[in-house]
Amino acid sequence: MQWLTIKKGVFCALRPPLWPLLALRVAPAIEHIAALSRFSFRTVVDVGGNRGQFAAIARRLFPIAQIYSFEPLAGPATSFINALGRDGKIQLFNNAIGPVSGSAPIYVTTRDDSSSLLKPGTAQSEIFGVQTERVDQITVRRLSDCISNADLQAPALLKVDVQGGELDVLEGSADLIAGFDAIYVECSYLQLYEDQPLYADIARWADGHGFRLAGVYNQHVDALRGPVQADFLFLRAEPSTGAGK
Repeated sequence: MQWLTIKKGVFCALRPPLWPLLALRVAPAIEHIAALSRFSFRTVVDVGGNRGQFAAIARRLFPIAQIYSFEPLAGPATSFINALGRDGKIQLFNNAIGPVSGSAPIYVTTRDDSSSLLKPGTAQSEIFGVQTERVDQITVRRLSDCISNADLQAPALLKVDVQGGELDVLEGSADLIAGFDAIYVECSYLQLYEDQPLYADIARWADGHGFRLAGVYNQHVDALRGPVQADFLFLRAEPSTGAGK
């Protein structure tokens, strides 16, 4: 991952408008450019916003898009607001997305972007060196409790990066899924968290809701275990028919 950190630093250094983000230790997630730069999304729903890394690159790729980001942890959410809070077309929700609204414990890890509603397994520690620091209580809401179908100006992207909670996010977004044209989701091939759904589970859900795999990006391969996880792009077989077109 060190090479990616260096690339992000160079990317920001060559673009003065990004210097304030870099000063706040929020580097745009440039690893997603290859997957998404060919699109012109007008709405981005960013589930797993962390400190704003994805929202920052989405803003550069889609300058007129409305971005709705979701980050349940207070620390990363504060960093997100400090970095991107002045952008009037970015709205941050301080909650997770799931199939049922309520509250839930979250395992906060030594790397906050690896925190999860699922308990980290031994593979997470062995491959990525991540350990659980504490367990917090967070708010969980369905996506339709936060935004409406009318908010999904087409074309719309649903991005999901939630460390094992992908299927719960998709189920919690099901009543709005017809308004999305693309799903971009990080999935694992092996269990990094207890009871974690794997790529095949996510692919079945996507196929059942009219999406087809269109690309695999940023695959992480472990020397002993082989492929561990990657980012998967699913596109709707037919254009979305949601409101806001």
